Amino acid sequence: MKLHNSYTNKLEEFKPIEENKVKMYVCGPTVYDNAHLGHARCYITWDVLYRYLKFKGYDVTYCRNVTDVDDKILKKAEVENKTPEEVSKYWYNKFAESMKALNNLSPDIEPFATKTLGEMISMVKDLISKGYAYETNGDVYFRVKKFPKYGSLSKQPIDALESGARVEVGVQKEDPLDFALWKKDEKFGYKSPWGVGRPGWHIECSAMSRKYLGKTIDIHAGGADLIFPHHENEIAQSECANGCKFVNYWLHNGFVTINKEKMSKSLGNFLTIDDLLKNYDSNTIRFFILTNHYRMPVEFSDEALKSAAAGVKRMLNAKRTPIDEELDITAFDEYREFTEAMDDDLNTSRALAVLFELTNKANKEIEGAFTVLYKLAGVLGFTFEKQRLSDEELKDVINSLNTDLGTDYSGMEEVIAARKKARDEKNWDVADSIRIGLDKLGIVLKDGKEGTVWELK
Repeated sequence: MKLHNSYTNKLEEFKPIEENKVKMYVCGPTVYDNAHLGHARCYITWDVLYRYLKFKGYDVTYCRNVTDVDDKILKKAEVENKTPEEVSKYWYNKFAESMKALNNLSPDIEPFATKTLGEMISMVKDLISKGYAYETNGDVYFRVKKFPKYGSLSKQPIDALESGARVEVGVQKEDPLDFALWKKDEKFGYKSPWGVGRPGWHIECSAMSRKYLGKTIDIHAGGADLIFPHHENEIAQSECANGCKFVNYWLHNGFVTINKEKMSKSLGNFLTIDDLLKNYDSNTIRFFILTNHYRMPVEFSDEALKSAAAGVKRMLNAKRTPIDEELDITAFDEYREFTEAMDDDLNTSRALAVLFELTNKANKEIEGAFTVLYKLAGVLGFTFEKQRLSDEELKDVINSLNTDLGTDYSGMEEVIAARKKARDEKNWDVADSIRIGLDKLGIVLKDGKEGTVWELK
């Protein structure tokens, strides 16, 4: 298996530190707002890597952190007159719901920054004692020029970084390049040897990675926007504190763009996962993302999503036969083609082409084809299960109607349209759930050549 290492900018054979074991860290969300399509791309990409490593037989420990202490969270708390804890808890729950809706597996470990403060303080103390950091007026900064390899990941030499460095007013740094390990904050801070404050963003990941995975890990992944300064700073502080190499393979996914611009909250051009899921299911979003190589930019458009929806429909409508759990899928050529594609730096586009070959064979009723399709599609996170409405979701659909006596039933058109969409997609469970729910309310649906009409019993 070969992976593109961002640090060396080369395609390298993957060899874990411990035989058959993989320690993998992915930078998680800062929980202050809705997750968007850019987040979907990031976490679907690394979900697929996680699934594939497990599929190959590796014992994987996947750690993805949650940043629940940050300037953006504090700002939102102030605007909404809430505590930072209330803001972060609410948005973390929303994030978790979005990840589940996208059919992403949960990481093995999901540490919160606020629960790892002791480890952060300990690491900062180590850096100070070794001369790599210094305290000034309650703030602690890392001495960038004490780490000669700084800039190696982002391929930016120190002199180039120096020319663009700026120091904020009131900040007392020895050098403009130095970055914060600890920030003085008497309003929202925590006790530390340097007074009340809170950690800098970069030290959070270094401390959580060291605590849960060890000083040197196999894979560190995230979006390309994190290469500098976040991951660059992680390398500097981790290697100086630990006295050893931090990460063996750095992996980064490309941006999602709209009109050739990176999708981001700051530009205001982002689409939330919740909004996307109103029009496209998780399989379609996943297909759209995996059609492109993970390192390349992805241009969002409704046309691209519609094309993905058609691809998913073709695959999911493959003629089904019972899954044969005893079948040796490694005996099939498509298995070999699939693993060759995935071993080539996660070439999911080629892997999808293999799934379509299997779809064609399943439709021709070639023995075992559907079982192989089902299992390999699962490695990419696709589900063949029809969406089912939970009791609560069904209640929400039905409650969209005002069923009090004297109502004008103005919501019926939307409910009938939702049922039609489910029927068109052959999602009979959802369609039947809507019909049965309406029947309980005394509303009868009648399907005819000119469409569906309704009447009260």
